[in-house]
Amino acid sequence: MADTLKLQCANKPLMVAHRGVSGLEKENTNAAFIAAGNRSYFGIETDVRLVKDGTYVCIHDANTERVAGDNVVAEDCSYELLRKIRLFDRDGVKGREDLCLPTMIDYIQTCKRYEKVAVLELKSNFTVENMAEMCNIIESLGWLDHTIFIAFGFQNLVNLREVRPQQAAQYLISKEFDADDLCAKLNEYNLDLDIYHGSLTKELLDRVHADGHKVNVWTVDTLEVAEKMAEYGVDFITSNILE
Repeated sequence: MADTLKLQCANKPLMVAHRGVSGLEKENTNAAFIAAGNRSYFGIETDVRLVKDGTYVCIHDANTERVAGDNVVAEDCSYELLRKIRLFDRDGVKGREDLCLPTMIDYIQTCKRYEKVAVLELKSNFTVENMAEMCNIIESLGWLDHTIFIAFGFQNLVNLREVRPQQAAQYLISKEFDADDLCAKLNEYNLDLDIYHGSLTKELLDRVHADGHKVNVWTVDTLEVAEKMAEYGVDFITSNILE
């Protein structure tokens, strides 16, 4: 039976399961979240979008075509419709009744049940009111102190800071950025860094650490790269399959 790859280095960073253990189970499903819950991961990452009826739903893409074959724009639909869509399994075949889109509440409840930190990527363009509502929902479930918000869209993080100045949050960065501008944003808004592993240098890592911020790298799926990142001294590694 397939399993995760185990990172064994002495200075092992905290490991985050990308979209659940998406190297074993279909991404962003309860199955993937539970697979992470039953392993040694520090956190479980997912993506969240706000759909038409006001439900917060776990899906990465704007539409369901890649994960289900049905070209349905998630944010234009109610969750009642979306929850009826069955997703492809990892082999590209449909048939499992449990492979459907979970809500943010489903995801948070799983994180809480297994005592995993929720790493919640903000995919929609969320207003200040949306961010307040999301935080209030997660707080009502007793898990806001164990939640980290992450986003490529910087305005989502600015809006989060309007309502929760001290909430754990990370700014997602890919391949092109200005280091001075990046560090200024992290400092001004009290954000940690979540960066593509191929874009991280030891110099940038040390600078971000010196400013008092943590560093997460994504998405690392080989032991060789993970060991290099651990040697650098990153705080977190996000992976589809490494544990």
